[in-house]
Amino acid sequence: MRHPGAHTAALAAVAAGALLTSAACGSGFDDSAGRSTGQSGGPAALRVLIGSSGDAETAAVRSAAGTWAKASGNTATITPAQDLTQQLGQAFAGSNPPDVFYVDASRFADYASVGALEPYGDRISGSGDFYPSLRTAFSRDGVFYCAPKDFSTLALIVDDDLWKKAGLTGADVPTTWERLTSVAKKIKAAGITPLVVGDTHERIGAFMVQAGGWITSDDGRRAIADSAENVTALRYVRGLLKDGLARFPKQLDAGWGGEAFGRGRAAMTVEGNWIRGAMKADHPDVAYTVHALPAGPRGEGTLSFTTCWGIAAKSRHKEQAISFVEAMTRADQQMAFARAFGVMPSRRSAKAVFTREFPDDTPFVNGADYAHGPVNAPRMDSVLADFDDGLQQLASIDPKTLLARLQKNTRDALGD
Repeated sequence: MRHPGAHTAALAAVAAGALLTSAACGSGFDDSAGRSTGQSGGPAALRVLIGSSGDAETAAVRSAAGTWAKASGNTATITPAQDLTQQLGQAFAGSNPPDVFYVDASRFADYASVGALEPYGDRISGSGDFYPSLRTAFSRDGVFYCAPKDFSTLALIVDDDLWKKAGLTGADVPTTWERLTSVAKKIKAAGITPLVVGDTHERIGAFMVQAGGWITSDDGRRAIADSAENVTALRYVRGLLKDGLARFPKQLDAGWGGEAFGRGRAAMTVEGNWIRGAMKADHPDVAYTVHALPAGPRGEGTLSFTTCWGIAAKSRHKEQAISFVEAMTRADQQMAFARAFGVMPSRRSAKAVFTREFPDDTPFVNGADYAHGPVNAPRMDSVLADFDDGLQQLASIDPKTLLARLQKNTRDALGD
């Protein structure tokens, strides 16, 4: 799974626009004739489009697809996308989508709101076994659409050597905002940058969740951005920035938090489990540990990032597609994927096996119990991009002003 934030918002908006336009023009996904296209008889040749993280993921999915094909008598052609959002947008606009495809949680509402997705989620065996937070990420109007293939959460990553250099021990790992501030002051006094955190809602949003806030209501229908809880969160982060207790990656001449952390430019960062691959590849000599994010005024909170196996509402092979997803999301298959390319299984029944094999990732998995997914509402790309622009100036902008703008833009997007 690529770490969130790497996509190009403008390109995503263009693709989403093409999708919404095709629906509005009558050749879209609410077309009853298109939806009622009969299931094909006999073996199916599924087309599967994935947003692969690399060769390891592509090979693992192709291997699993081959096993399913041999057992089912069908075939599945796995195509790794060059740009998943753009290619899906073009395929939907041309009324020729793949049968099965990855759907990022941040894009889910755009596709579901125009009828592009087959709502098959509860037809998967043991669908209640998926973590509730992941089910919520792929549900709309109470309907569970698609099975999550894996997930990531944010955690606090600590550089062991810089920690010791600041005179700290394992007992000093912060568990609350108050302790984060006090520990950060000790680290700063030792001449070390305490914390590097990404300058977008995909990182700072974790503080909003810890304060009890978020951008939209749970059903994605209402804007709740200008809440007192969100003001509390942004004021706290603003204080860290102004006091030199936290820095954005660009302030440390880095592209993202993991890069700055790996180069030893900060003692702590807030990142997801994708950081393991980056550290192994680029900074193999850096010793670090992973911990739950410090709790805020409303308790523990983190963000989850997940992808589901989407099935096209227009697919002529829905039954075979559901069978394919069933095979891809079995607990044993998810563990095979975890071993192959480092993802975390989306089924709770796989947790014990996963944490036994990957004990250092336990804080990431535990985060599923209190994680908040991406904004689950359509047409929010430009709104969130604008909010990110504001967050990058957080040290010099009144959080109330920033959140008032987000509230207005969100209400406009939702028609709230």
